[in-house]
Amino acid sequence: MAGVILVQDDEAQSEPAPRTLTTQTVAGPPQQLQVSDDAGLLATLTVGARTVTVRGQTRTFTERKRPFTDNFSRTRTGGFGTSAGGGNWVHLSGTDAQFTCDGTYGRILVEVADDSRWATLVDNVTDVNVTTKFTVDELPTGNACSLAIGLAYTDSSNQYRARLAFLTSGSVQLTMEKSVAGAVTNIGALTTVGTGFTPGQVWNIRAERTGTTIRCRAWKEGDPEPTTWLHSTTDTSLTSGRVGLRGFATAGNTNVPLTFLVDSFTVTSASWPTDPSVTHNTWVRLLTAPFTGTWTSDLADTVRRWAVDCTPDVLAYAMMYVTGAPTVTSPALSGAQIAGQASYGPLDTAGVPTEGADFHDYMGRSWTFPNGESATAGAGQSGCLDCSGFVRMVYGYHMGLPMVRTSGIDGTVLPRMTKDIGPSGPGIIVAQSSSTAPALTAMQIGDVPHFDADTTDPVTGQLDHNGIYLGTDSAGAPRFINSRKTPNGPTMADLGGASTLTGGGTYATSLRLIRRF
Repeated sequence: MAGVILVQDDEAQSEPAPRTLTTQTVAGPPQQLQVSDDAGLLATLTVGARTVTVRGQTRTFTERKRPFTDNFSRTRTGGFGTSAGGGNWVHLSGTDAQFTCDGTYGRILVEVADDSRWATLVDNVTDVNVTTKFTVDELPTGNACSLAIGLAYTDSSNQYRARLAFLTSGSVQLTMEKSVAGAVTNIGALTTVGTGFTPGQVWNIRAERTGTTIRCRAWKEGDPEPTTWLHSTTDTSLTSGRVGLRGFATAGNTNVPLTFLVDSFTVTSASWPTDPSVTHNTWVRLLTAPFTGTWTSDLADTVRRWAVDCTPDVLAYAMMYVTGAPTVTSPALSGAQIAGQASYGPLDTAGVPTEGADFHDYMGRSWTFPNGESATAGAGQSGCLDCSGFVRMVYGYHMGLPMVRTSGIDGTVLPRMTKDIGPSGPGIIVAQSSSTAPALTAMQIGDVPHFDADTTDPVTGQLDHNGIYLGTDSAGAPRFINSRKTPNGPTMADLGGASTLTGGGTYATSLRLIRRF
């Protein structure tokens, strides 16, 4: 199962004679019943909610960075904007107008000789494999121009770069450099890789960093990619940093301004310095009806069964949509995909994923709900889940909470929109606040945090984002999984905003309500 590592737990795997269970009422709020066995706390039931947490086999939840390709197929007049799956582009020199997208290319305008233009993605990585395809709109005169891939970028004075230079003679040369505190050193000699360059001729650069090894190669579009690296060396000067692009006109260049036309920027693989990680032995199950507060022999049997049950629970289903999750189809739904790595939504003209993908849109199927409402599968939304669509996929489709769209919202069903799920969804409200983040003291694994995170939302205080609480991560922060635009899909990681509920990040400060289904 992608993103989930099971750790052997003999207590959870073996089930001798029926466990002797004892119960204790916790006044709350919320009012709960704690169920214990000889090993300690076994399960927690909440009055008014169907969610039950159960001690089971220890698991670690983690996520890898998502590979992506930015084709710049968007229209922007100021800045590159957002790369779906790769994060936000920022430029560190020049003006917004010098970094544009025309629907086909990302354009880097260099207007002055002996000047560079940097654009990087806001994501800190260590090992990485990245390729860019590009050209320049004119043959340089006076002196060369070049485009480089930057690795381990922290600022314009500190980075590795694989730089492809176009000379006035039409020769094309590749070098590898490092810049440390502004001091530039060649770590791969300037080497000719082509001749006869003409404006518009497309070239590729691939750069890779693995541990302390940095290497690169380049080739003309239409030629086979070389199977060996032109430059390869080891260096320990720089640790982690961003990846990006640098356009440069060498001193003495006489035909500036010139424009680099970037066709694509692909990160085939990459690693964060520390992958997000949550480890615990809590499993999240659902009763067939909200707990009334009365402990029965049937409930005792259910808890005993759940204690040794390793079939998917809420958290396992949630992780079935993160990066690298394998595709799962359903014969009962004519082979429709019901799990596997998800995107957030189709891209708009600015390259930003659009919301609107519900659980059945992900499947590519129209749906009729028990109350008679129906919805057709959205165009281009197959394989996509927006934030509430993700929660509905997990808790509704997989775990069986009854769902509606916008009618019949009565506190027992799971509505379509976050603004309705928060105040009027099934279960109970654990904590809420109107203008600041509420206390997290009553929150438990499996709860659904809700946020007022959209600063452009004209409705003040309206909930607009939600997710599922996973537990405390390796750094001690409460971490949740959610589907959102910048990483383009379900994530427990921090691209585009930390997925944690403490600290000064967007979600920690915009948390407004916690619901337990």
